Amino acid sequence: MERRQFLKYVTLAGSGFTFAACTSEKQNSQVLPSPKISAIATNEPLKVGFVYVGPVGDFGWTYSHDLGRREMEANLQGKVRSTFVESINEGADAERVIRQLALDGNRLIFTTSFGYMNPTIKVAKDFPKVAFEHCTGYKRAKNVGTYLGRFEEPRYLTGMIAGKMTQSNIIGFIGAYPIPEVIRGIGAFTLGVRATNPQAKVRVVWVQSWYDPGKEREAAQALVNLGADVLTQHTDSAAAVQLAEEKGIYAFGYNTDMSKFGQKAHLTSAINRWGKFYTDRALAVINGTWKADDIWHGIAQGMVDISPLNTAIPPDVQQMVMAKRDEFIKGTAHPFTGVIKDEQGVVRVSKGKVLNDAEQIKMNWYVEGVEGVKSQK
Repeated sequence: MERRQFLKYVTLAGSGFTFAACTSEKQNSQVLPSPKISAIATNEPLKVGFVYVGPVGDFGWTYSHDLGRREMEANLQGKVRSTFVESINEGADAERVIRQLALDGNRLIFTTSFGYMNPTIKVAKDFPKVAFEHCTGYKRAKNVGTYLGRFEEPRYLTGMIAGKMTQSNIIGFIGAYPIPEVIRGIGAFTLGVRATNPQAKVRVVWVQSWYDPGKEREAAQALVNLGADVLTQHTDSAAAVQLAEEKGIYAFGYNTDMSKFGQKAHLTSAINRWGKFYTDRALAVINGTWKADDIWHGIAQGMVDISPLNTAIPPDVQQMVMAKRDEFIKGTAHPFTGVIKDEQGVVRVSKGKVLNDAEQIKMNWYVEGVEGVKSQK
């Protein structure tokens, strides 16, 4: 499995989960001049390929990308013809599938999981006239762009709600892998929690998978056993929301609205919306204006947001959260605004400063209030 350098693990006794201490890593985010991606003839639809790490289903990460694919097709009727391949493991399988999509004549290929980064770069070298877009990665090339939603914004908002809804002051976070993308989400969520409840703590359990309903449920139960009465996740199933519904506690969904899995438990979801981005990038290839970019879009650009709020959330809390959302849209607030300390009390972001994009993409430390983990010095 292609991943950023992993961590030294301390296994949670009696389970298949881990708490982690993160190691540093080198980043390669150099943007090179793009090759000329020729415009598509007006009578020739652009072939667009998508590679998915999980099954499409009807919720979660892969489903959100497929909704975006469908929206692109609806917006560009007759101008594009798309195909997707689902449940592709990261690594050798991904390289084979990406290469086959290029051989099949797809002129634009979206690879939608972090572990597809190196396979995407490798295949792109052999197909210089094909445009590639990789989601959540940091490596780019002449014909490889990267894109990511500023999910730290909805993460912060859900954290604000969690801080107000917990009674035990213990909030559980189910993480897939301890890589910067997930660590950043834990940080933004915890900062939101601490903004409304400085006494609350966030406990993290790793399941070592993006999608494993069984492990996710076991992790959720482990967190409940530790006293958590609110759960959230950076994984792809609805297991945590379903368990929360059974236990009479609260939970947040992720990637898409998961309210149908827990009518009472589900407070809101941090959601992704890829349709406009996929439409815009396809149009760029069609028009011959595509270039390799590093695109991070937030709530203001419509790429991320929160789903409708549960009426169980008090009106004053809802108003507070929506006011902060408006600040994110206007650019007058940022989730990672100093002073921010790590879990050992070391100041990582000074007063009045914000954690910039380059710092966020390699984030390997945990903010104050996260328990069961250790930052890299």
